[in-house]
Amino acid sequence: MLTDFPITGKKATRDGFGDGLLMAGQQNKNVVALCADLLGSLKMNAFVKAFPERFVQVGIAEANMMGIAAGLAIGGKIPYTGTFANFSTGRVYDQIRQSIAYSHKNVKICASHAGLTLGEDGATHQILEDIGLMKMLPGMTVINPCDYNQTKAATIAIAEHYGPVYLRFGRPSWPIFMPENLPFEIGKGILMNEGSDVTIIATGHLVAYAMEAVKKLNEEGISAELINIHTIKPLDEEIILDSVSKTKCVVTAEEHQRNGGLGDSVAQLLSRKMPTAQEYVAVNDSFGESGVPELLLAKYGLTPENIIASVQEVLKRKEMVSSFSS
Repeated sequence: MLTDFPITGKKATRDGFGDGLLMAGQQNKNVVALCADLLGSLKMNAFVKAFPERFVQVGIAEANMMGIAAGLAIGGKIPYTGTFANFSTGRVYDQIRQSIAYSHKNVKICASHAGLTLGEDGATHQILEDIGLMKMLPGMTVINPCDYNQTKAATIAIAEHYGPVYLRFGRPSWPIFMPENLPFEIGKGILMNEGSDVTIIATGHLVAYAMEAVKKLNEEGISAELINIHTIKPLDEEIILDSVSKTKCVVTAEEHQRNGGLGDSVAQLLSRKMPTAQEYVAVNDSFGESGVPELLLAKYGLTPENIIASVQEVLKRKEMVSSFSS
């Protein structure tokens, strides 16, 4: 099935946000945009050029931006806020909790430059705990798309979803492999490869690396099922349980802290409904550092080789459980 997802080029997921925002604005006159002095970085220029009367440049005042967005939502607008993921969450958590999430306001919190792949800006900007922060807020939808096409589709789709949304995307040029016109369904995972030995569940940039791992595992005679989970909350429980009921073991892969991310959400689900051997590919309780994105991913254990090693480890545990039960 991976043959249905050929790599067609490379482009940053933040470019997908910019292009999706323009299209969302064209489709819905209530879409408005706010930015905290990072217009170019968030690729919002096309929207501003097309709809200058629907844009607010807040400046370096992220907390104020969230308050303005909440007010615009009360007035029936659909505000998209734009800044780096660190400033979209950690710096403004109180405003999001009190002014947006608590009253379930229709604000779209759009967060670029997430994770280690922010690269040279270093640990102060490479937030790795943002998914955990946002998914704990009641009623918050959390989306982490994997490539340009999926980010563009997600940006358009969230305009039609009522309620607060956290949309996470990244800085670097990244492989494009999702079909251009594939509808984006919030809360619905995508089966990208069928397999029988192990389930790999990946999100964001790590989906591309998981695809590489699946191909190499296949060469080793290991049949891996791959699920692209773009929506962390609400989690697609059905696709995960269907897969794990078949493979009996799982590896999760994400550009986020091990604590609080996709892996935790999967573990909570499985502990309640289908206890299963699980391995995590994620940052292990550490801040990042300044460096080239690909080298940082390697240093912190987020490569195709790390996914393969985790598969091999979980398969050993699966065999051990099988021998005990027999």
